[in-house]
Formats: sequence, C-alpha cells, structure tokens
Amino acid sequence: MEFLTPDKTHDEARQGEALVLEPGEKNLGRKLYIESYGCAMNFSDSEIVASILAEKGFETTSDFNNADVVFINTCSIRENAETRVRNRLKEFAYAKGKNPGMVVGVLGCMAERLKSKFLEEEKLVDVVVGPDAYRDLPNLIDKVDGGQKAVNVLLSREETYADINPVRLNSNGINAFVSIMRGCDNMCSFCVVPFTRGRERSRDPHSIVAECRDLFNKGYREVTLLGQNVDSYKWSATQSADGSEQLVDEPIVNFANLLEMVALIDPDLRVRFSTSHPKDITDEVLHTIAKYDNICNYIHLPVQSGNSRVLELMNRTYDREWYMGRVDAIRRIIPDCAISTDIITGFCTETEEEHNETLSMMDYVQYDYAYMFMYSERPGTLAAKRYADDIPEPIKAVRLNQVVAKQRESSHYRLQQHVGRVDRVLIEGFSKKSDQDYCGRNDKNAMVVFPVQEGYKPGQYANVLVEKCTSATLIGKII
Repeated sequence: MEFLTPDKTHDEARQGEALVLEPGEKNLGRKLYIESYGCAMNFSDSEIVASILAEKGFETTSDFNNADVVFINTCSIRENAETRVRNRLKEFAYAKGKNPGMVVGVLGCMAERLKSKFLEEEKLVDVVVGPDAYRDLPNLIDKVDGGQKAVNVLLSREETYADINPVRLNSNGINAFVSIMRGCDNMCSFCVVPFTRGRERSRDPHSIVAECRDLFNKGYREVTLLGQNVDSYKWSATQSADGSEQLVDEPIVNFANLLEMVALIDPDLRVRFSTSHPKDITDEVLHTIAKYDNICNYIHLPVQSGNSRVLELMNRTYDREWYMGRVDAIRRIIPDCAISTDIITGFCTETEEEHNETLSMMDYVQYDYAYMFMYSERPGTLAAKRYADDIPEPIKAVRLNQVVAKQRESSHYRLQQHVGRVDRVLIEGFSKKSDQDYCGRNDKNAMVVFPVQEGYKPGQYANVLVEKCTSATLIGKII
C-alpha cells in the first residue's frame, strides 16, 4: 500500500507504464516496447535502454502486441511488484505465442535474483539483463535471434552511462530525470538495492551539467537529479599512472557543489533531487538550497521508523534523535521546506510502543507527503537472513492504516497552509478533469489546479493565488 499526495512522480508511485518516444524522435526498424515498474531510477534506466537501441534502429511502440522486442524493467523492493511483473510476463508470453519471433526480456533489479526462474523454470523470457549491462543489449538480442537464451547480470564499479544521451520517454517536454550516480553502499537490512544495483559510483559532474543544459535548451524547465543516496554524491577526476590512480588538478565535487552547478545553468531551470539519506544530508546542502530560488524547497527524507532500536535493526545508521536533528536543521535553514518520507510498518520484532514512536515522529515532522508500506521480507537481504518476519499480517495492516490516517491529516494540514498565498507554479499541462484548467506543481511539490488563461501555456511559470484546497490538490487562479 502506498499514499503520496499530491502527485505520484517519485520512487514507486508509477507502476507499469509503457514508454514511448517523445514527439520528433525517428528510428526506423524493429519495434521496441518497454514497460517500467518501481522507482524513478528505473524509468531513467529505460530511457538509457531506448537510447542504446535507437542507435541500432529500434523504434518504440506503445502496443506490445506490435513489438518485435518487449522489455519489462523490474523492481524488487516489494513482493507485490514481483507478482505484477510475473503476471505481466504471462500476458507477453501469450502475445509471443501469436508472434514467435518476438523477443521478451526482463531488465533491472529482478534480473539477477530471478534469472533462473524466468529462463528455465517458468520459461517466460528470452533475455535477462541487469542494470549495469544495458550496453550489451544489442549483442544479447542477436543471440536470441540466433536461437539462444541470453543473460548478462554482471555488476560494474565503473558504469554510469555518462556518455549516453537518454531518449526521453513519455515526455511532456517539461520535466526530466537526470541520473547523477548509480548503486548504493548503504546496507539497510530490508533492502535489496546494494545486491541488484551494485556499489555506489558517481557520474562526472560536467556530463550532468551538459545534459541539464541541453534539456533546458530544448525547452525543459525542470530536472530531477536521481540517485539512491544523492547526498553521498562525490566525484574527483582521476588518471591512471603506472597502474595507480592519482588525483588530477581538479577539485572534488560533492552534492552541494553539484546542486549549485546545475542551478546556475539558468534561473528558469527548476531543480529537484531524490533521494536523501538522513545520515548524509549536510547543512552545506541545505544552505545551497536556501541560496538558490530555482532549487525546490522540497526534500524526501526517508525515516522508515521512529524508533531507535528498530532503526538499528534496519541498519539505518542513525537514531531517532539524529533524524529529528536533521529535520530541525531543515526547518531552521529552509523554514518553508516541504518534507516527505518513507515509512515501513511491522518490521521484525517491532512492538506496539515502537510503532507509536513512528506515529509520534509523524506528529513531530508533520510530513507533506509519505510512502507507507507494510514490511515485506525480500530474499537475500540481511533482514531475511538475520531476523524472523514475526509480526502477523493483520497487525501490520492495522499499524499501516494508523500511519496512513495520520498522514492524510498531515498532508491536508500542509496544503491548507498555502491557501491565501501566491505560489510560483510550473505549468505541466491540462488538468486530468478538464481542459479548461491547467495543472502544475509549486516548488514544494504540491499539485496546483487553476483556470486556463490566455498568454500562458505548458512549460511556462505562472503566479497562482491559492484560494482553497482539497485533501490532495491546491486550487487557485493566475494573478
């Protein structure tokens, strides 16, 4: 279960989207269909895959029945995501029965862990490719065309795809994801990411700035810098001499430096980022956000639990007091900053009292938005090896419902604080309910709906007076 308001563009909010080329992209040849599940990083990866295959003449399609190659980009974070993927693969297998030449493949985080099941036991796919092996896709497809099954799930300590210009998929031409790093060095006991995405490595900041500048020149007005833990971004130029690495004469770039570099591209380029880790987010980052108006006053800061003992079992490497101290710093340095979070209920051995500490943490922070889930044991994780998943599902569900109810109140309260204020809104398109209304987000990530007005169009900013709000949306008018 999840609950995130006012929109669902972050992490695991978008499930099973078919991805198609933005208008104007022309690639003749075999047709490619990509469907992505899970976090924003997966959607970014699908754009890299589309770019690699576009170079080989593939053209994307929104209908898998018409595709020559069908890929599903997978997520292993929660069990229900794997269930959805497996059911979807069965649908693809049915289509393949009508079109025997179709190639069906699994990409991403489920690839390494479930490769034998997919290839041998269930015979659902022809090719399995891990997150660091996308450059090998043309060769792997050739192998399948030759009658073989194909696998490459090798992880890399160097691959960042920095030289690849992603093909923008499902693009509105306004918002874009930009990957700044890959992998994760944190070993949270509930998480499979270090095992599926490998060790942490940062991308050359000059390539990141170049990609963001190119997006701005093409009309994009918002970029979201992506990483499993953006606050640990760190890049230094190195050169090899006699087999050893030596620093060249260029300074180390940390995340605060990178944020500033991107913000300086143009004041009209809005900058977001995800995700921050409470142990790593620094005052330097907070002061950089406060310094530049085009860096959004919005931080996703996953807490997972409000109890220190549970956090230790989760191997989060901070305690309740540290997290509250980071929230205090955000409120002090960026007083008007929106904060969202992730919460897991029913983690191993969690008591009712410890659950209540999570509820009290929610009262302390008053989150703007949250992703909330019952604990789902993932095979291969430290928690699965060390701890019994001993909280009954009905108790997990009760605790989750309490968390969701409290978050609904908090989200509505936070939105009410905007009523009577003027927000600068980036117009993203028409409202889902009416082509007489525009919608867009303010820099707190709140969705704002307002009547279409002559002289304004998507991709432009508008000053909107917020007149009222629903439980998930601000409503106002351009002034």
